[in-house]
Amino acid sequence: QVQLVESGGGSVQAGGSLRLSCAASGSFFSINTMGWYRQGPGKQRELVAAITSGGSINYADSVKGRFTISRDNAKNTVDLQMNSLKPEDTTVYYCYCNWRGITNPMTSWGQGTQVTVSS
Repeated sequence: QVQLVESGGGSVQAGGSLRLSCAASGSFFSINTMGWYRQGPGKQRELVAAITSGGSINYADSVKGRFTISRDNAKNTVDLQMNSLKPEDTTVYYCYCNWRGITNPMTSWGQGTQVTVSS
């Protein structure tokens, strides 16, 4: 199993910056994709950004040019630098990773961290 621990988040004014970090630990053979989703009350979960072990990156259109995802494969960590934050970025952000053990591929999720952007 893989456990994900998130840190960062908090409250900031519009135009400000925050950084989210996520560390994976546990027993696994490999971790492929790591990334971040967000989900507000009554809304569908939205992929914010993802990065593969090979460095391929995908961003939601709504965050392109403002958010930057990075990863340390040796430490099994993924960070999300969020700049030029907008009130509509306010919601809970969840770290996730796709990993392999000795059986089928699995997905693990972090506990979620709140990001609040005030106007």
